[in-house]
Amino acid sequence: VCASECAGYVISGVLAMATKTDFTGDEWSMLLASPMIVGMAVTIADPSGIIGMLQEGWAGARSMLNPKDDPNASVLAKAVAEDLVTSDGRSAAQNLVKARITGKSAAEIKPQIMAVLSDIGSLLDRKAGGEAASFKSWLKETAQKVAEASSEGGFLGFGGVSVSDAEKASLDEVSRALRA
Repeated sequence: VCASECAGYVISGVLAMATKTDFTGDEWSMLLASPMIVGMAVTIADPSGIIGMLQEGWAGARSMLNPKDDPNASVLAKAVAEDLVTSDGRSAAQNLVKARITGKSAAEIKPQIMAVLSDIGSLLDRKAGGEAASFKSWLKETAQKVAEASSEGGFLGFGGVSVSDAEKASLDEVSRALRA
C-alpha cells in the first residue's frame, strides 16, 4: 500500500508546476520583468540606432507574448505572458526595471542588468522546480530574437551582420547570469 501511495506523492511532486502563487509579489515582478531585461542586455551591448532599437524592442515584445499561444510553453512562461498583457502586469515589470536601473551611469547599467538576471536565475532555481530550465530557455530565445532583429554595422541597413560580436558576448553573459 505504501509503495503505491508513496509513488503517487513522488509523481505528483515531479509533476507539480510552478505558478504565480508560488512567488511573492516582488519575485513575481522580477519574473514579469525578466523578458524585458534580457532584451535590454542585448540592445545595450551594441546599440544600432533608433530604427534598430525599435526593431529589437518589437522583437522582444513579440517574444514576451509567444508563450500565450505556444502549447509547448511552460505553465510559468504562459502565466508571465498572460500577466504582461494586463496594465498591472506591465506596470509591475516596468517598476522593477526602473527601480533596478534608473539612476545608474552607462557603465553601471550592464553589470546591474546581469546582477538582476543572476537574481532571476537563482529565484527560478529555488522556486520553479522543473519549470526553471524551460523558463530560462524562453528567456534565452527572447534574447536571441532581440539580437537577430536588426543588423549591426553596415550603412543604411545594407551590409553588416545579423548578430554582432558584442551581442554574441552579451548572449553568453545572459546564459551565464541565468545559469542556463
